[in-house]
Amino acid sequence: MTLERTEELALNLGPQHPSMHGVFRMIAHFDGEIITKIEPKIGYLHRGLEKLAESRTYAQFIPYTDRLDYLASPHNNMGYVQAVEKLAGIQVPERAEYLRVIFAELARIASHLVFIGSLALDMAGWTAWGYCFRDRERILDLFEMTAGSRLTVNAMRIGGFSQDVPDEFWPALKSFLDDLPEMLEEYQGIFYGNEIAMGRMKSVGILPKELAENFSTTGPVLRASGVKHDLRKDAPYGIYDRFDFEVPVLNGCDSYDRGLIRLLEIKESAKIIRQAMRDIPEGPIMAKVPKVLKPPVGEVYHAVENPKGELGFYLVSDGSTKPARCRIRSATFINLQLLPAISIGWKIQDVIAIFATLDAVLGEVDK
Repeated sequence: MTLERTEELALNLGPQHPSMHGVFRMIAHFDGEIITKIEPKIGYLHRGLEKLAESRTYAQFIPYTDRLDYLASPHNNMGYVQAVEKLAGIQVPERAEYLRVIFAELARIASHLVFIGSLALDMAGWTAWGYCFRDRERILDLFEMTAGSRLTVNAMRIGGFSQDVPDEFWPALKSFLDDLPEMLEEYQGIFYGNEIAMGRMKSVGILPKELAENFSTTGPVLRASGVKHDLRKDAPYGIYDRFDFEVPVLNGCDSYDRGLIRLLEIKESAKIIRQAMRDIPEGPIMAKVPKVLKPPVGEVYHAVENPKGELGFYLVSDGSTKPARCRIRSATFINLQLLPAISIGWKIQDVIAIFATLDAVLGEVDK
């Protein structure tokens, strides 16, 4: 008996769909239950941040960077202020450098916790979602102690840090790091070790190494396909070259490994934070920066390793108080291009999981 090809069905998912991780929309084409084509549609959140940067002073644009990947705003701050510092030749005090690393790695852990919980939730894993968001609250408490905010943590400044952390910050941070191994064991048991989760993700959404490289993929998505590339190691910025940590790499190239690698990266981030806590010096947290900053005429590109991959800022200075040109290279925008390539041949429930493992935040896609 031969099966006849059915009439193609085009199904619209998003931008309001609960599994879209923001206002993302995809048009999925089916032959029966099998995906034959995916059309990603973006632009529903467009806010023109790059052009806003060109109409603001260098310092005024810092809060806008929080709204890119809003699950890891310290990385956005760090990438931007370091680009300006490189352009203007500003030297940052040692204590501020250590505080930046601590906040950035805490944000990486917090972002990965949202990823794990959201991935579980997209596959109806309500319990795992609750555990991750419970633990993330402790990181947000640490942010609130210093910056007064929990999501858009606008703590970094051109030349340093906005203010020093309060005394109660350090014992709360140590307590969180001490409890973290037990948290990770819970995630392993309740989600990564769950046979339904493994059945839904293992050998699903294969992203070969060559394809990942050809698409300029970065971050955990690339490292889960066997490519050992991390800007903190390969192009160290700030003081990352002082820390001893590993870059986790997996070779499964599937949805499961793209999920599991975040768990491994959390362990390495905790290792970095402990070293920073041990070595942080006393001293000032801000350099002497002119009140009216006018970097010399020139251009700069500076990139950091945010939780999604390479986040880069290209700035052009014409000698005035505002950037003449600003261009932002966001990891999620690049990584989302993979979705049509790795979804064909799978079913709709598989595509939901595949999309979740790309860890999309539309704030940095629709810049």
